Amino acid sequence: MNGEELREARRRAGWTQEETAGRLGVTQAYLSMAERGRRVLPAGLARKAVEVLRASPTALPLREEGVSAPSDSDKLRAELAALGYPGFAHTGFAHAAAGGPGSGSGSGRARARRNPAEVLLNALRGADLDTRVVEGLPWLAWQYADLDWDWAVRNAKLHDLQNRLGFVTTLAQRMGSAQTAASATGGPTAGSATTDNSATGEPRTRKLKEYAGVLERSRLVKEDTLCQDSLTEAERKWLRVNRPAEAAHWNLLTDMRVENLVHGRN
Repeated sequence: MNGEELREARRRAGWTQEETAGRLGVTQAYLSMAERGRRVLPAGLARKAVEVLRASPTALPLREEGVSAPSDSDKLRAELAALGYPGFAHTGFAHAAAGGPGSGSGSGRARARRNPAEVLLNALRGADLDTRVVEGLPWLAWQYADLDWDWAVRNAKLHDLQNRLGFVTTLAQRMGSAQTAASATGGPTAGSATTDNSATGEPRTRKLKEYAGVLERSRLVKEDTLCQDSLTEAERKWLRVNRPAEAAHWNLLTDMRVENLVHGRN
C-alpha cells in the first residue's frame, strides 16, 4: 500500500487523519508523511491499514522475494473464498474485512485475505490442482484487474508461467468483455451474482488486454498444461485436437472455455 492508496482508502472510509492514526496505532504526523510518500509503510502496518480501512486486497504487500512455493488446492480454495469467489462460498470462508466482492457473508470463520496477484501466481505454479480451483483463476484476474501486473508478469517469467498467465488473462478479458457488453445493452448475464457496468468494466478489459499483449511477447513454444501435469498421454492427445483456440495459441493442453465458467459470469 503506497501513500496515495492509503490516503484514498482513508477518504473512502470517511475518516480524518487523526481517527485513522489512532486506529492504526501511529501518530498523525507519521500517517501524514506516509500519505505523502515520505514514509514507507512496513508490511505489517500496510496489512493492518488495508483491513482496518476495508481497502482492496490488491493493496496488500507483495512478497519482495517473489512467488512462494506452490499452494495446494485446499489452501487455494480458502484463499479464493476469502477474496469473494462465489464458487467456494459454501466453504464458509469470508472476507476478514469488507471492501471487495463477496464481503458481508457473516461467516464466523473469516480468513485474512491475501494479495490476489500472489494467489494467482501461486496457483499457476501448481502441478496438479483441483479443476474447480483452476476455473476460479479467470474470475480472480477479472475481479482484481487492478492487481500489480508488473509483479505478476515478472514472476511468471521467472518460473516459465507466462503461457499459463497469458491464457488466464485472455479468458478473463473475454469474460469481462461479454459482461460489459451485456451490461451496456441492459441484457442479463447468465449465472450472474453481481452486476458490472461499462464505467468499471472497460478499464478492467483494457488492463487485461494490455498485459495479455505483454505476455504475448514472451510466449513460450513448449507445450504445457493448465496446472494438470498428471494428464495421461491419451488425454494429452485428445486435448491437442479438441482444445479451444485460446489454449492452442498459448500452447496449453486444457479444454477450459469462457462459456463453461459459470462462476466467472458475475
